[in-house]
Amino acid sequence: MLPAPTEVIAAAHRLRGIVARTPLVRSKPLSEIAGTDVFLKCENEQVTGSFKLRGAYNALATLPPDARERGIVASSAGNHGLGIAHAARLLRVRARIFVPSNAPRVKRDGILALGAEVDESQPHYDAAHHAALAFTESHGMTFVNPCAGDAVLAGQGTVALEILEELPGVRTLVVPVGGGGLVGGVAALVRAVGPHVRIVGAQSENTNAMAASLSAGHRVDIETPPTLADGLSGQIDDEGFAIGEESIDEMRVVSEAEVAAAIAWMAKEHGARVEGSGACGVAAVLGGEAGGLEGPIVIIVSGGNIDDARWSAIVK
Repeated sequence: MLPAPTEVIAAAHRLRGIVARTPLVRSKPLSEIAGTDVFLKCENEQVTGSFKLRGAYNALATLPPDARERGIVASSAGNHGLGIAHAARLLRVRARIFVPSNAPRVKRDGILALGAEVDESQPHYDAAHHAALAFTESHGMTFVNPCAGDAVLAGQGTVALEILEELPGVRTLVVPVGGGGLVGGVAALVRAVGPHVRIVGAQSENTNAMAASLSAGHRVDIETPPTLADGLSGQIDDEGFAIGEESIDEMRVVSEAEVAAAIAWMAKEHGARVEGSGACGVAAVLGGEAGGLEGPIVIIVSGGNIDDARWSAIVK
């Protein structure tokens, strides 16, 4: 279910010069709250504003030439689409991205600016995903899943590789979880070379498909109300559930209010622009949920693409 650690290493070589090696920063105020060293892995400073470029580029770069020539299709809440669009531009591949109609403008406009085709006719992420699959089949193109596939997961796993290289003694990784792509990539490496590391998933109450499914012991559907953590929204599929079972030691769910507070806190304390999905791990620690987590702790701040109006309303 998870790629081999060697695939993560190969992806890291492939991504040199394509992605940024993002900062790993000790947060003094979070460390004081948690009572142990807490570091932030700042993927909000990645080239496209999130970790998604890592898996997207690795997936496209490893496609056979005939698949690249036919073009690729993806569904995305926004950040995967930005990663795909950027990778497709570099590799000169046609890309069509299906995003929900309520996707943040900053993400949708960024995808268009990178030259990809955008379909925003569907009302929510799950509908966009199904439309993308149908388009892929009818046009003979290749679908690049945002949360599955060895190439995507191996690319995302390079986040963990950088963390372990800089902080080999890390004991806990707090990872935002949507469909399982990031946490699966992290686990692919950590389970092999860092067995001392505990992986804790973080979600908001309105994006808790993985938490609810793991608690039930099988995949369950959830309601999908509006959320600040749009990058984590939607259901998980059976493959995502299997990734979660293999990868996650514990899930922690925070409220939407706590996500908003974490966005504002990151702006005030670290001068960082962080989107809701990227703030979930920080929210878990700010909300007093760090109890029982062994340090050093690394929180992956997965993205920073948030609309100006929403940002301004939260960061006052």
